[in-house]
Amino acid sequence: MAVTDAPTQDLFLGRQPILDRKQKLAAYELLFRSSHFDGPKIDDDVFHSATVINHAFTELGVEAVLGRHKGFINLNGPLLMSHVIEQLPPDKVVLEILETVEVNDALVRRCTDLKAMGFTLALDDFVGHEREFTELLKLVDIVKVDIQLLNLDALGTVTRRLQPFGRKLLAEKVDSREQARRCLDLGYELFQGNYFARPSVITGRRLSRSQTALMRLLGLLLGDEDDIDAVLVEHPELTENLSRLARLVRGGDPVESPQVRRPRRWLPLLVYMVSSAPGAGVPSPLLILAATRGKLMELLARALREHDREAQERAFLTGTLSLVNALLAAPLAKILGSLPVADDVRTALLAREGELGALLALVEALEVSDLATIERALDRVPGLDHRRVIGLQVEAMRWADLIGEPA
Repeated sequence: MAVTDAPTQDLFLGRQPILDRKQKLAAYELLFRSSHFDGPKIDDDVFHSATVINHAFTELGVEAVLGRHKGFINLNGPLLMSHVIEQLPPDKVVLEILETVEVNDALVRRCTDLKAMGFTLALDDFVGHEREFTELLKLVDIVKVDIQLLNLDALGTVTRRLQPFGRKLLAEKVDSREQARRCLDLGYELFQGNYFARPSVITGRRLSRSQTALMRLLGLLLGDEDDIDAVLVEHPELTENLSRLARLVRGGDPVESPQVRRPRRWLPLLVYMVSSAPGAGVPSPLLILAATRGKLMELLARALREHDREAQERAFLTGTLSLVNALLAAPLAKILGSLPVADDVRTALLAREGELGALLALVEALEVSDLATIERALDRVPGLDHRRVIGLQVEAMRWADLIGEPA
């Protein structure tokens, strides 16, 4: 099947982190969605789907967005059989076979051929029925278990039945650290879900000493310039991170001093960088997600207000602060109550109102490819079109991944 020109303006890309047992980023799941509700749906049109996925790699540079990590891609039976899939880079993707596939001889032969081509295969949303999927379980490299559809006893039973196949187990839809710990105990190697970006808040609980220190640090970083210099003296580990951020912003040019022309918009990222250090309770994917949100918010604001640098910096700040409640495990309203942020930033974070609120709602919806919310958010910010947004999204992902790379 030849690849014809497929429009990329109707494509949105979602990217969900997959973590290893040490809560470090191991891979991404890539979600491709068509923005045109009245056009062919991706799941209904095999050729359209395969071509869109292929063009996401060839035109949008998704391969570069993945960096050194692999991207999981959902494939139904007909899409898995499409020859367009063979044009994807085997070393950069994991072909994720949906649980709705009919396991027959043709599908098994196809999976065998794809393995011979060097592709990694995963079986999605497994909740049992290992007899039905026995032939696939002999072939795939990874089995994704949907823990939301299993109680604790059933999760243990399903896991024990999978273990004799010797496949790497991935727990998906993990929404709490308690669930993650349970899966760790069962031997799961990979984890996917919102648990790392959700605060574990107990009503009335006081902030720990480390959380209080981070709150103070964040407040100082958002305060006066003299206060920032005092923070750098008190926290010398920030100097190296600040210099690194400055080099990234300037495209790798050397910087003599971290105090030289430091844009205030990305100073809050230092708090995420400190918390992403070895031994910290918050994993580095939270830093990458915060950086991606901030950068995309800045780029979107620039598209709307090209010459309003202050608006762009407030947009970046809004994106980075949108996850600070997960960082500090405290209510966002309480955190913002002690931070010197502008009223439009505060309103955007707490109520998703105003232009910044619409941009934040758009960015959050893009992360999970929520088409309905994407369209509603775009209606609130005239001047942004689909093609422009996806290009800026990819640019933001690349920038954030540079921050997440080892120094």
